[in-house]
Amino acid sequence: MNENSPIELFDTTLRDGTQGEGISLSVDDKIHIAKHLDDFGIDFIEGGWPGSNPKDEAFFRKIKNETLTTSTICAFGSTARFPKKIESDTNLIALLKAETSTVCIFGKSWNLHADVGLGLSKEANEDLIYKSIQYLINNGRKVIFDAEHFFDGYKDNPDFALKMILAAESAGAQTIVLCDTNGGTLPSEIESIIKVVKNNVNLPLGIHAHNDSELAVSNTLIAVQSGVRHVQGTINGVGERCGNANLCSIIPNLHLKMGKKTTKPLDLTRITLLSHYVSEVMNLRPNHRAAYVGKSAFAHKGGIHVSAVLKDSKMYEHIEPEKVGAHQRVLISELSGQSNVRFKAKELGISLNGDKSLTKNVVTRIKDLENEGYQFDGAEASFELILKEQMGEFKPFFDVVDSRIHISYDDDGHRMADAMLKVSVDGEIEHTVADGVGPVNALSHALRKALIRFYPEIATVKLLDYKVRVLNESAGTEAKVRVLIESSDGENYWSTVGVSQNIIEASWQALSDSLNYKLYQLQLSKEKV
Repeated sequence: MNENSPIELFDTTLRDGTQGEGISLSVDDKIHIAKHLDDFGIDFIEGGWPGSNPKDEAFFRKIKNETLTTSTICAFGSTARFPKKIESDTNLIALLKAETSTVCIFGKSWNLHADVGLGLSKEANEDLIYKSIQYLINNGRKVIFDAEHFFDGYKDNPDFALKMILAAESAGAQTIVLCDTNGGTLPSEIESIIKVVKNNVNLPLGIHAHNDSELAVSNTLIAVQSGVRHVQGTINGVGERCGNANLCSIIPNLHLKMGKKTTKPLDLTRITLLSHYVSEVMNLRPNHRAAYVGKSAFAHKGGIHVSAVLKDSKMYEHIEPEKVGAHQRVLISELSGQSNVRFKAKELGISLNGDKSLTKNVVTRIKDLENEGYQFDGAEASFELILKEQMGEFKPFFDVVDSRIHISYDDDGHRMADAMLKVSVDGEIEHTVADGVGPVNALSHALRKALIRFYPEIATVKLLDYKVRVLNESAGTEAKVRVLIESSDGENYWSTVGVSQNIIEASWQALSDSLNYKLYQLQLSKEKV
C-alpha cells in the first residue's frame, strides 16, 4: 500500500471487545451487531475464536445464513502450539472449520513470551509462525497476522521482533498487524518503530492498540500517519482491561481531521447511532463524554459559550455535530445566562416574545435553585415547568393537603411501607392509602391512586429510573439529597428533579413534577385541537 491508499477497517468488538469486564454477548447479540457493522461499511468483522468456546463456534455456524453486503467475517486464533504438530493442532483445525475466507492469527513477537510463555527458541518460534500461516494458506485461507506484543518486543529485542514478522511475510500473510498489546507505548515510539518496520517489510501494515495509557486512539492515528493502512479497534473502545482503540473516535478523525478515505464508503452521520446501538445490546450505559458520539460532546453550559455558539458554532465546536449524527445541546444550570434560556425555549417550541425581563427572572430563579442543590442538566421537564410558571402559563394540577408514611415489619421481618395522601384537585379532596416495597414506591402508588379519578391519562405514566445523590456528605444524616426521576408514557420520555434534606420530600417533588408535566402536555395538546 502507498501513502494514499485507503484505510482498511477491522472491527474486533465481537472478539476482543467481549473480553472487557462486565461484557457478555449471546450468539444472537453478536449476529445483530455484525449486521450493523456490515451496514455501516466495516471491511473485516472478527467474529470470535472458534475452538475456545461453544458460543463462538455457534456464531460462525449461524452467520453463514446471513447475507452481508460489505464486510468479511474473520475467525481469530493463535499459531499452533508446537512446530512439529501443525496439522494436528486443534486451534488451527477449529479455524478451518469456521469456514471463513480470512483468518486472523496471532503469534509471539516478544522474546519474553516465546522464552517464558512457550518455552521456544527464536528459531522454533519463527518456524511456528511460518508453518501455521502456510498451513492455513494451503487450505485456502487468507491470513492476517497479529504480531502480539510487537512494540514491547521490539523495544526489548528488535532483532527477534523483526524476524517474527518477516517469517509471517515469507509464509504468505496478506497483512502484518503490529500490536501494542499491553497498551504502554507512546506515540513517538509507535512512529519511530513503524519507520524501521517499513524499511524491512514489504507487506501492508496494520495497527492494533490497547488503551492502558489512554493512548490507543493517538497511537492508531500516528500509525496511520506513519504509513499503516489497516486499522483494528472496537466500537466504543470496549475491551480487556482499559479497552481497545475506539473506532468511534478513530473513524471521524481519519475522515474529518486527516482527510483519509476508507476502502468502503461510510455514512458518518450514522456513527453516533451505531455507538449507542452497541452500548444498548451490551447493556452498557453510553459514555456521555465520549468524543464525537457522546451526549455531552456538543453540549454547552456556560452562558458566554452559549452566546458565542448561537452566533457561530465554530467558536466552541470543532466540527458540525450533524456530520457524525449528533446535535448541539444547551444545558440549564447556575452557569447559565439569558442565551441559555432563549436557546432552550426555542428548542422546546416556546416563544418568549423578546421579553428580556422574563429571561432574566428565569435565570435568577434557576441559579437560586441550583444553589440549593437542584440540577437541571438532566431534568428538562422540571425546567420547562419553571419557565411556564414564570410566564404565568402553568400552575400545579393538584395540591397535597396532608401526607403520612408508615414503615412496619411483618412476622418474617420483611419491611413494609404504607403511604396516606390527601390530595386537592380544584377544591375537591381525595383521601387515599397505598402500600409499596418502600416509602417512595408507596408514595408513588398513593399519588397515582389519588389522581386517577380526575386524570385517568396518568395511568400510562411509568417510572423508568430513580437516582439519589447525597449533596453534602459531611452533613451525615442531615445531608441534602437530590432525586432525579425519568418517566415515560410509552411514547415520550422526560426527567424531573427534587431536592431536600428529606429523601421522601425530594422524591415527592420529582414525582409531582413528573405527573404535572404529563398533565400540562395533555392540556397543551387539547388546546391545539
